[in-house]
Parts: sequence; structure tokens; C-alpha cells
Amino acid sequence: MADTQLVQALDYILNRSDEASIEVLAEAVVRRRREIYLTSGALDLPDPQRVAQELTGQLKAGVGASVEGLKNSVREMTVRIIREQAPELTGAQIEELCRAWLPGKGDRQGAEPPKDMLVSMIGQFVAFSRGSMGEAQDKTLRDELGAWPERYWNVFPPVIRLIITDFLKDKITERDFNSKIATALDLN
Repeated sequence: MADTQLVQALDYILNRSDEASIEVLAEAVVRRRREIYLTSGALDLPDPQRVAQELTGQLKAGVGASVEGLKNSVREMTVRIIREQAPELTGAQIEELCRAWLPGKGDRQGAEPPKDMLVSMIGQFVAFSRGSMGEAQDKTLRDELGAWPERYWNVFPPVIRLIITDFLKDKITERDFNSKIATALDLN
């Protein structure tokens, strides 16, 4: 923008615009910033090909041909990418993301039940939490399992907990909830 155009724009904003005009101008600035951000390469996402080459190189170099070595390599790369992309996160937050994305031994309390049982448990937990579970079913579960909602919650993988929380707080629709649960169970 030439200096005269900038002065004219500033003069209009500072001296002649009303509240409605300011709103339009603010939205235009936000839109323009978004365009500049998206076209300038500011996203700086990791190159998948480079990541794959790094992983292959590490495996060949003996980082671990075992499954455990591969898991450690993936975890280290995940932590590095998170730190690069979100340096404001604390170590505890990064660890929680890793537990949610890369579940491993000891990340959950107890063994995870089979998928069909997990689906049933999720349905029961959500019905209870939304108040649509009958008293008889709740009583039966409590007679068999004690404090079953807490026990279920502790068995759910972290990603399932996040999806359930979003659904119960009405952050996602029932359709999105079902889709996300199905995807999470397929990945788990």
C-alpha cells in the first residue's frame, strides 16, 4: 500500500468510521491476516516424507528393530513435533497428549476390555451421565461392580474420555460423537 493510501485508510478509520464500519474493517483485517498466514507458509507443518526418512534412518541405524524401539522412536518424534509446533505447552501437557495419541503400557488403569464390551460400556456411561439410564440398570451395575461409573471412566482410553467429555458438554453432536468413537475404537 502506498503511503498516501495508508494515510487515507487511517484517516477514514480514525476520523470518519462508525461502529458498523469498524466491525467490517476488523473482519477484513482478520480475513487478510488469515490469507497472508496461509499463503506465506507460516503453517510450517512437518514434511511427512522427511519424517518417514528420519524414522527409516533411525531404524536402520539400530535405534531398534523391535516393536518397542519403534514405539520409542515414534514417541520421541511426536514430542519433538509438539515442541516445535506448540512451544507454549508444558511437559505435563505434552505427556498427556502423548498418552492420548500413543497409548502404551501403564497409560491406563487395568487392561482394556474387548472392543464390543467397550462400546457397551461407553453407551452405559453416556446414558447414565445424561440421565437416561433406568434406575434398575444402574442398580444392577452397582450391585455387580460397585462404583461402576468411576471404574468405567478409569478403563476408557484417554481419547475416548475426551470424546465423551465433548459430547456431554454439547461440544459435538451425537452423530459426530458416534463417528469419533468408532474411529477411536478402530485405531485403539
